[in-house]
Amino acid sequence: MKITNPVLKMDMPDIDIIKDGDNFYMVSTTMFFMPGGPVLRSKDLKNWEIVSYIFDKIADNDIYQLKKGKNAYGSGQWATSLVKHNDMFYATFASNDMKKTYIYFTDDIEKSFWDRVELDGVYHDMSFLFWEGHSYLVYGNGDIHIIELEDDLKSIKAGGVNRLLLSTPKDGIMLRCEGCRAYVKDGFIYLCFIEWPKEGVGNGRRREVCYRSTSLDGPFERKVIFDDDMNYRNCGIAQGVLIDAGDKWLSMLFQDHGAVGRIPYLLPMSWQDNWPVIGVDGKAPVEFEIDMAEVKTAPLVISESFNHKENKLPLQFQWNHNPIEDAWSFTERPGYLRLKNTVCCDGLLSARNTLTERTATPKSVYTIEGDFTQLKEGDYAGLVAFMGEYGQIGVTNEKGKLFIVLIFKDGIKERIAVSEISGFDESHLFFRIAFDFDNEDKAYFYYSVDGENFVEIGKALQMHYTLDLFVGYRIGIFSYATKETGGMTDFRNLVVM
Repeated sequence: MKITNPVLKMDMPDIDIIKDGDNFYMVSTTMFFMPGGPVLRSKDLKNWEIVSYIFDKIADNDIYQLKKGKNAYGSGQWATSLVKHNDMFYATFASNDMKKTYIYFTDDIEKSFWDRVELDGVYHDMSFLFWEGHSYLVYGNGDIHIIELEDDLKSIKAGGVNRLLLSTPKDGIMLRCEGCRAYVKDGFIYLCFIEWPKEGVGNGRRREVCYRSTSLDGPFERKVIFDDDMNYRNCGIAQGVLIDAGDKWLSMLFQDHGAVGRIPYLLPMSWQDNWPVIGVDGKAPVEFEIDMAEVKTAPLVISESFNHKENKLPLQFQWNHNPIEDAWSFTERPGYLRLKNTVCCDGLLSARNTLTERTATPKSVYTIEGDFTQLKEGDYAGLVAFMGEYGQIGVTNEKGKLFIVLIFKDGIKERIAVSEISGFDESHLFFRIAFDFDNEDKAYFYYSVDGENFVEIGKALQMHYTLDLFVGYRIGIFSYATKETGGMTDFRNLVVM
């Protein structure tokens, strides 16, 4: 089977992978999108599909309800560690906004919404480690700590190990080691991290570093085990996993890839002198062969009719923060996604019930049809290129008249009275956003009255990956009130090209 890199062309960062029977399972970070903690399944490490979510929500408070100016942007679920231990599956991550670390557990990894326990404090970028009959978390940034767990992994062991394990270099380093993934093989403990040297130090990009020892007491030897960007903007491919595939080993690491987000690369790997060796002559191959049969899966990005007999989201979709459950429906108007404007807000980033789906590089085009006849004064509904520097196109109601409005984060860019458009029918207007990640990360906005002939509106959005939200650009379907509640929008036929 041929592997072509990047193996997944979408935002899928902070990966951890385990093998269970014939299946590989992967978790990734989705932060403030709900449900969260997606679990993906593959039989060949090339084709992946979402099979479950670890949680439906982290908390139901002002932060996750976008109330009182609070939010979880850039926070939420980060860098989950996944293991199977004593016939149970465990996933743990820290939530900076909640100042807690959560350990989730289940006996069925493909069943959504696991049980959980809470630990006070943030165990940053942790990894499970099992060594000499004991269970640990290894965590930290630069100064790497270890803390012992009870064997059921549900609590900190009283009187157990809790100390600094090692300190990583500071000189010439912009981002010290973090993103731990811990392994045990042939009598060695291996701790793998991302590290980012300062400009002018080495290649000045993210790289993968490994520490190894035959004892928790050290000494730990250090080695840079991968440092390549596959000729993309000096953006290092680093942070991820070593994969024991049974008869072979591989590695999956991710790369900051502009506005689309942080995307994974599958890399050949071997062991030499008890060190992991990643890539081909230290490089990420564009293509390589692995001895596995290819098994196709459901796609990670889909077109969607919204024609469902129950209010259950397809697994490819997530809400921005917690949804208001009684403010959306597939069943009230069959064949449509109905978004009801039950609370007022001051704009997109404080709006509830924005439904999102990933974009993919090099190009992603999304088109949707909407019925905007039930918008009330001040309502706004349509499509958004969703990120910190967003771009929205849709319909707003101003004093009983409908206008097509294009809004970027820094203000209104274009405004057209719907009544001035030949052939318009406000119950059947179409909007399109075209993401072009090959053309310097631009997004283009269109409307149509017939779904066939589209008119570009305004200028292109210059997309930037920004750390305020810390996610790749997504398509978002939104409808919200700014002045009065009671309005709604019906959407159907989201088409992805």
